[in-house]
Order: sequence, then C-alpha cells, then structure tokens
Amino acid sequence: ILSSTLAIFAMSTDLSQLIASLEAPDESTRREAAEKLSHLGPDARPAAVSLVRACGDQSEEVSEWVVAALEEMGPPRASDVGDLALLIGDPSADVAYWAVTLLGRLEAEGAPAVGALGAAVSEAQEMSVRQRAAWALGKIGPPAVPAIDALRRAESDEDPRLARLARQAIERIQP
Repeated sequence: ILSSTLAIFAMSTDLSQLIASLEAPDESTRREAAEKLSHLGPDARPAAVSLVRACGDQSEEVSEWVVAALEEMGPPRASDVGDLALLIGDPSADVAYWAVTLLGRLEAEGAPAVGALGAAVSEAQEMSVRQRAAWALGKIGPPAVPAIDALRRAESDEDPRLARLARQAIERIQP
C-alpha cells in the first residue's frame, strides 16, 4: 500500500511540474511538457485547463503537442467546467475551440456552461467556435434547454454546417 501511495504522489508531483512547465518562458521546456502530457492520455485530465490555455502558445510546435495531448485526454474533470467556460471568450480561436470541445466531451456534466456555450453559438467571432459550441450543446443534451433559442437562430444561419449542427443539437436536447 505504501509503494502505491508513493507512486501516486510521485505521479501527481510530476504532473504538477508538467502543468507549471506549460507556462515556462523557455519554448523547449513548454514543448517538452506538452509532449510528455500528450503521452499520458486520460491521466493528463488534471492538466485540461492549462492545456487549453496553452493552445494559444506562440510556438506552433508547442501548440501541436498541446493539441495532441487534448486529443488523447478524453473528457476533462467536471470540476473544470467553470474555468473552461471562461476560456470560451478567449481571443485565441484555438483556446476557445478547445474549451468548447472539452465542455462537449463532458456531456450532461457540462451543463453549468450552457449559457456560455449558447452565447458562443450566436456571438463567437470564429465560425469553427460557433459550430463546435452547437455540437457541444447537443452532446450536453436535455440540460442544454436554456440554449434552444440560440440554436434555433443558428438553424437558419447561412453557414450550412452551423445550421446542421444546430438542428442536430435541438433534436438531442428536445427529442
């Protein structure tokens, strides 16, 4: 029991160091941390918010490793909903896109972010963020009822993908 407790402590310490390294001034340190996190898969979940923030890194190589980590991670922790909802309004389209994506991966547990996601469907600057917000609301399902008006407006958007994703979300929210 002691050895497994020590192993868990060592892993959490390493993870904390990797998360902190995502904000290091040195690009190679950030890249190495993102690469290591990309190999952790679901074990990188505690780094979700930091990884989303790091999507906006000036280094393309760092950003690519960050996205790889996010792709392999799966859903974030439900406790990250509030922080992820705040990142929807980030000026970086990549940061906003990944915040929305992770909220959608939470499905019904992402419900506290429905207001921010509904606003993103209507108001996000980038079409990819608007589309992904509609997708996320569909993944959340019935708890996303408060966003139905935004989705109904998006149904008639000139962007065919947004309109289709909005229709699909409405069908999942109000079967």
